[in-house]
Amino acid sequence: MVIETMHKSSTGSLDTPSKATSLFEFWPTWVMYGPVALQWLLLAFRYRSLTLPLLANPKLPLAGMVGESKHELMSQAKGECREALLPWIHHQRNNDAPLLQARHCIQQAKNAGFGLPFVCKPDVGCRGAGIKLVDSARVLADAIDAYPDGAALLCQQLASWEPEVGIFYVKDPHTNVGKVVSLTYKHSPSVLGDGIHTLQQLVARDHRAGSLQHLYESRHQLDWHRVLNKEERKRLVFSASHCRGAVFEDACVDITPELDARVERIMKDLPEFYYGRLDVKFADIESLRDGKSLEIVEINGASAESIHIWDKDARLIDAIKTLLWQYRTLFSLGAYHRKQGLRPPGIRQFIQHWRLEKRLTRHYPETD
Repeated sequence: MVIETMHKSSTGSLDTPSKATSLFEFWPTWVMYGPVALQWLLLAFRYRSLTLPLLANPKLPLAGMVGESKHELMSQAKGECREALLPWIHHQRNNDAPLLQARHCIQQAKNAGFGLPFVCKPDVGCRGAGIKLVDSARVLADAIDAYPDGAALLCQQLASWEPEVGIFYVKDPHTNVGKVVSLTYKHSPSVLGDGIHTLQQLVARDHRAGSLQHLYESRHQLDWHRVLNKEERKRLVFSASHCRGAVFEDACVDITPELDARVERIMKDLPEFYYGRLDVKFADIESLRDGKSLEIVEINGASAESIHIWDKDARLIDAIKTLLWQYRTLFSLGAYHRKQGLRPPGIRQFIQHWRLEKRLTRHYPETD
């Protein structure tokens, strides 16, 4: 048995003698963000605004902090940024039969230059909620059926490559020059069958995955107690989201001048975007370091994290320092844009967007 990750130019086992997770990796969000909340209040007093960070990315409602429309954000991309983004189509659920809507989406995708299989995901959502790998109209119809009326979804072309990385980007508004400040590999674990053990047994025997079985069992109920054939590979998670079972690895040592320059060229074609994370597929580690063969899956706004903090070897103090730095940066960006004449949104608008996101997320299909 081996639990494997797909990244870089090689494949390695998660079943190592090192620790399986960091001390804080799966702590409740409110615990990790307690220091951030305290700092937010202190900075709000200093800057005389509780919602100043919501100006960090002026072209996005609430800077992309909550209730962000992926379609609205990506539609602003031009030139090299638009070329790097994987093509997508936008669909709003309506009263037509789900299968009819699914066929319409598939035709739209063909018109946009891609076909099945593709990825279906919510237009408004976070933490990998509702992401599905779609290989038929029936699968897409079942996903659409879970959405409430009026909710929107995206269908997006599959990437050319498997490896994925999170690139955190921040732009200085005074110089209009941005920089890659964090790089994180996002590993999608899989199991390799031996013809003897069930999927559940293979997962349980792994150093890390064995302690996270609850993240994998629900989405693999049909195969959970099945013996996997010898050399049969079973992917445990499709969406490279940490809370869904993906494994994150700090890759800041692989930030190069070439990668930094390419990301800067890409992001210059996304107007007034100063802070966020790109989720990017890449061909191999050398291409990544050279800033070549990059395909953007998604761009996240002000709610994005420098996800290298979820590396199993990360230290709690360093993770907290990173989070505090992020939110100081958001306040600083907000202060700059306020000086340019922009007015911070009200707290009521923030709460409305937060409630919308929470309400929609309850209806999304289970993430693959």
